[in-house]
Formats: sequence, structure tokens, C-alpha cells
Amino acid sequence: MIPRDFIDTLLARVDIVDVIDRRVPLKKAGQNYQACCPFHSEKSPSFTVSPTKQFYHCFGCGAHGTALGFLMEYEHMSFPDAVAALAQDVGLAVPESAQAPERPRPPPALWDALEQAARFYRQKLKDTPRAVEYLKRRGLTGQIAARFGIGYAPDGSPLKQVFPDYAAEALAASGLVVENEGRRYDRFRDRIMFPIRSIKGQIIGFGGRVLDTGEPKYLNSPETPLFHKGSEIYGLYEARAAIKAAGRVIVVEGYMDVVALAQHGVEFAVATLGTATTPVHARTLLRHSDRLIYAFDGDNAGRKAAWRALENTLEALQDGKEVRFLFLPEGEDPDSFIRAHGQAEFIRLLDHDTLPLSSFLIRELVRERRLDTSEGQAALLKEAKPLLDKIAAPMLASLIRRELAERAQVPLEAMGSPGFTAPNAARRAPRPSRRPPPSTLRSLARILIMNPARARDLDRRWLDPNDPMSPPLLALTDWLPTLGSIAHPAVLAESARDSALAPLINEILAELIESNEDWDWNAEFEGAVRQLRDDWRRRRMNELASRPLASLNPEERAELIELARS
Repeated sequence: MIPRDFIDTLLARVDIVDVIDRRVPLKKAGQNYQACCPFHSEKSPSFTVSPTKQFYHCFGCGAHGTALGFLMEYEHMSFPDAVAALAQDVGLAVPESAQAPERPRPPPALWDALEQAARFYRQKLKDTPRAVEYLKRRGLTGQIAARFGIGYAPDGSPLKQVFPDYAAEALAASGLVVENEGRRYDRFRDRIMFPIRSIKGQIIGFGGRVLDTGEPKYLNSPETPLFHKGSEIYGLYEARAAIKAAGRVIVVEGYMDVVALAQHGVEFAVATLGTATTPVHARTLLRHSDRLIYAFDGDNAGRKAAWRALENTLEALQDGKEVRFLFLPEGEDPDSFIRAHGQAEFIRLLDHDTLPLSSFLIRELVRERRLDTSEGQAALLKEAKPLLDKIAAPMLASLIRRELAERAQVPLEAMGSPGFTAPNAARRAPRPSRRPPPSTLRSLARILIMNPARARDLDRRWLDPNDPMSPPLLALTDWLPTLGSIAHPAVLAESARDSALAPLINEILAELIESNEDWDWNAEFEGAVRQLRDDWRRRRMNELASRPLASLNPEERAELIELARS
């Protein structure tokens, strides 16, 4: 659970204009900023960002929220991930108590076992000329091996020398040993060892490559409380600075490709762990860079692997981000190519010979199709629709639909309308069919949201029990004083996240997105209270006057006389 005071501090440090402008270019429009909405297709801008309220609202589709809400909806992040991303931007450390994963926290013994094994493997590499010679033949130096922590796992079960308690649960739980029919043995034997690190630099698993021939060629750690193959990326920890400096990240297929590229000065390469790129991989990489390049062999197998990567990247796409594909000459992989042709030629390929995701998608969809026949056109539409519906970047999806319609010689409407639904779409309020009718209580709710300190000055007796706004306004006046000092409306909106008050607060902030920043909310409050008090006096006087005089007690008679005079 992330402490609320940390969220308050974070939102006070963050500028929503900066957060959104880096993803969706904004233009100044009076006191606010505007852009075409990134959540639906439109030709004229209806997406408004308020720097003073730290809130955004689209008058077209109804999307609205804070900087955190924008990241969750635009980049399809979970709430903790959005908090972590914003905290990293402004140099805040998320409290340790808030970083606990949903699954049980792994015991320290697992981390310790992996670190101890890594030290042992590094030492054994130095003591094994055969393993050192293998790495030299692959063009690697001792310096690059040390940078990636490369080691060697001898044959047999040498971890028995490292861990006095070879039967310890941590060895099996961390994936270092295998249990089979009552006996244990080392998982990694006679292999070059590549430690796999988390983004924080902690060892979470290993990849092992055979020195000579043998199957499997690569062997990864199994799924453990620390290691999840579908979400971890090899080399990302080591490549972070280079990715930022280069402004791009390249995804290759194997550990040796990553290390060989780094050896030759291409240090912004990473690899997935023996599996196709997943949406989690793609989202993670696109958070680190606006330009993502996949590198594959140019043969049929490479094209199939690239297509799987494309399918799994579609739902991670964002307008303003760029995903491209590099197909190397047949028979080459990044390791062999850069050793044969050098860094400059490899960089030239990255600069000039990559294919945009949109072009690759369209090329493969129309490949070997007879688009001059209705049957061919129908087949294209059938295959394209589920892919187009997955694209999470609205503007890119619209452009691809248009180009496919032109290629297929069919009306744009035949391609359907964008169907992607963001994972957090439930958080987006639907566009109201009409604005709620004005009322004194609703006006008061607007005032209190902009001036929460006045909640203590409201007399609950004055609220009309027959007004549907009375219950939410009472709840609002009870809740606001519990928050202490409120910095700005965005903090209020995030404090109410997932509560019963969230819809009202978000709806009112959306209504106020274009309100005058110099508005005197104290004067507004006094005026609303006077109206509320006058309405209450009329209701009370009518209530007392409608009763027989004999039924009124002395206090009620005095009250009626006073109300009649006022």
C-alpha cells in the first residue's frame, strides 16, 4: 500500500503538462494547454490540460484524470507502476513498504543463494582455461565478461562445495538445483553462465550456454518467486545508461548477441529470455525509450519470430513512440554480423535499413493476397481486424486502417472502427449525455472541491434532504477535513481514487477545467451559503406555518416569528 502522503508529495512535485507533453505534444491555449485526444480519433483538439488544477479532460470522449491517471490510461500501467514511473522522473524513492509485490515477498535466502552461486561461477571461469578460450573465440574480452558477470558452471554438482547445506530449500526455490526421484543435482552443468539481473541490479536467475554441442543450447532458470521469464529482460540493467544516451533500444534473441554487441560498442541491446517478446516486455522497453528496434535473421524463421513480436507489441504501442524491425542477411545474427562487419556497418543498418512496424504489418497482411478479388479483400479484412483492434495507439491505428483500406481498394468503413479498449478504461468516465442541472448544492460541491478548507464552515442543517445532491455533499463535507492540507485538486482526485466520491470529484474537476484561475472561491462560498441559508429559512417557515398554531411549542412559535421578520 503506497502511503497517501507520498502520493501527495509526488503530485506536488510533478507537472502534468510536462508528463503529457512528452507523450502527446501540447499547445498553449489561454490559461490551459490543448491537443487532439490520444484516447479517441478526432480532427480538432478537445483534450485540455490545466497546469493549475493538474488535471486533464477531453470534451470529446470524457477521459479525464491526474498525471497518474494519464500514465495508467495512456501507457496501460498499474497504479504502483505509474507511481514508480513518476517518482523516478522527479527523483523520489517509493517507500519500501509500497514496493512489496502482490505475490509473497521472496525470502532473503533466495537472493543470497543466487549471489553466492554467481561469485562461484565467476571464480570457476577464471580457473577453467577451456571456458576462457571459448569466450575469446567469440571475441569477448575479460573486461566485457566482468561487466556482465559471466561465469562458468563446471560439470557434475559443484555447488555442493559452495553450500554446506546442499539440501536447503533456498537452492531448489531459486532454481539452482533440480530434485528428481529423491536426489538433487545442479541444474547448470558445463555451461557458460550469464546472470540475469532485475532492473535494480539484483540477480534473479541465470542463463547457461553449452560450450560445445548439446541440447538445449541455452538453459534458463525455471519460474521462481524471483524469476518470471515472461516479464524479465536480459541486459536491461547494464544497458540503461546507453539506452538513454542513444535514444533507442534494440532487442536481440540471445545472451551472446547482447554481450557481443556491447563488446563492439553497441551497448543499448537487450534480449528476451528464450521466449517471444511479450506485451510486458514491450511496455517495459517503451518506458525506457521512445524508439524500439527488434533485430531478427532475414530467413523464414526470423520473419515468423518478428511477426510474433509484432503481435505482442500492438497493445503496448503509444502514439509518439516508434517500433521498427531489422532483418539481418540470411545466416547472420547480431553477434556474427558485428564481428564480421564492425560497429559502423551495424549502426548503418539501424539507421537506414529498419522497417517501421506499420510497414511490416501491412506488408505481411497483403503478402501473396489477390486484392483484386472480393475473396482476397474479405480474407485481408478478416485477418486484419483482430490485429487492428489490439493497437493501443489511436492515431497510428487510424493511419494503418486508412492505408490498408487503400491497398485493399475498399471503403475505410469496411476496416471497422478502432476497437482497442485500454486495460484501465473502466477508470474513464463515459461522456455524459448532458451536464447535470444547476443547483445550489452542486455549486457548493464545486466550491468545496476548489476550496476544501471551507468544508468545516458548512452547517449541515441547511441542506435540503429532498435534494439528490444532499447525500454526496454530506459525504464530501465529512471526508474533506480528514485530508488535512490539500495542495491542489489533483491531490484531491487521487485521494478519492476508487472511493464512492471519485465520480463526483472527477466530474466536477472536468467541468472546472476551463474556469478562471483568479476566481474568488471564498466569495463564491459565502454567496452559496447565503442562498442555502435563505432556502432553509423559507422551507422551515413554510413547515412551521403549515401546522396548526396550537400544535407549536413556545420555541417553535418564537422561531416562526423570527423567520417571518428576517
